[in-house]
Amino acid sequence: MTENITKLAVIIGSVRDGRFGPTVANWFVEQAERHGGIEVELIDLLDYPLPLNMPSADSLDAETKTLHRQLQAKISDADAYAVVTPEYNHTTSPALSNTIDWFLQEWKAKPVGLISYGGMGGGLRAAEHLRQIFAELHAVTVRDMLSFHNPWGKFGEGDVPVAPEGSEEAAKVLLDQLVWWGQALRRARTEVPYVA
Repeated sequence: MTENITKLAVIIGSVRDGRFGPTVANWFVEQAERHGGIEVELIDLLDYPLPLNMPSADSLDAETKTLHRQLQAKISDADAYAVVTPEYNHTTSPALSNTIDWFLQEWKAKPVGLISYGGMGGGLRAAEHLRQIFAELHAVTVRDMLSFHNPWGKFGEGDVPVAPEGSEEAAKVLLDQLVWWGQALRRARTEVPYVA
C-alpha cells in the first residue's frame, strides 16, 4: 500500500430481511471507487453474526472465534470507515451497535463517516447516536454526512444504483474528509501511538 491510498471500510449496519442498506452501501462503494486514492472494503454485518452475549475470549466457540478474528482484521486494517445505518426506534440497528461493542482498540484515532437512511427523518437520530458511541471509542466522526429521507424507490435499478440528485456531490465531500482525516490520523498514529 502506498502512503497516498486510504483504506476505507464501508459497513452495512442492518441485517434485517428486506433491508435497504446494501443498496445505499453499494452506491457509496461506487462513489469511493470513482473518487480515487481509496481502497474500498465492503463489510456486510450479515456475514458476521456475532452473538449478543460477549463471553471471554478463551470461552468463544470455534465459529464465533473465526468470525471475530476475520472481522477484527478488516476493522483493524482500515484507515477510515463509512457506516451505513438505518434508523430503528430513533436509534441505530442492534446488529450495528453489537458489532461496534465487540471491538475497542480497532476504532481508536480513526475517522468515521456516517450515511443514514430512513423515513422522513432520514436516519438522522441514528447517526447522532453513533457520533456519541464512536466518540466514546476515541474515533472521530467527520462533520459532513449523507442522509437519505424515504429513499425507497429513489435509487436507480441495476448494477450501479443512482441516488437522488445532489447525492454524488455530497458523497464526494464526505469522501474528501475521510481521506484527509484517514491519512492525517494514520501519520499521527505512526509517529506517536495513540494512548487512551
